Amino acid sequence: MKNLLILIVLSVSTQAYAQRYFSKTAHIKFFSHTSAEDIKANNYKSSIIIDKASGVVQVEGLIKMFEFEKALMQEHFNENYLESDTYPKATFKGKGDFSGVNFAADGNYSVNVAGQLTMHGTTKDVSAIATIKIAGGKIDGSTKFYINPRDYNVKIPDVVKGQISNKIEVTVKATLQPLK
Repeated sequence: MKNLLILIVLSVSTQAYAQRYFSKTAHIKFFSHTSAEDIKANNYKSSIIIDKASGVVQVEGLIKMFEFEKALMQEHFNENYLESDTYPKATFKGKGDFSGVNFAADGNYSVNVAGQLTMHGTTKDVSAIATIKIAGGKIDGSTKFYINPRDYNVKIPDVVKGQISNKIEVTVKATLQPLK
């Protein structure tokens, strides 16, 4: 009887782990377009965890990992706008209904994800449609949403207000692996 109980516990715990997927190399990109200037930055070292059973989605990215085409933009971004020494990371904690996603079979799936994005010391509700594409055992996830820097108390000096959009496009992409 004791061996049967151990076998059941191991079986349940293996299934629970098989329902978690992660990436330590998620790509977060943001893009600001104005008639004066386009600004974009990329962070390829963010992390994502998805728990299929509970629907929990967590994303975390260090602000200093965003890379810009121009070093001066990166410096201003970290020191003046996002104040990355004071607010070192951005996080998203939310939920989605992954019950219709078969992570073991090829297919394309759409999942509504909603939660809270915390950045620059401010937390706001965010929702987006995530796309999960499974092909040949490879699991790719992506989403796109928009934020306004002012909603996160990011102060933009009057001298550059016309160069930074009120509508920043945020794209998140990752290749996910089962968490073992």
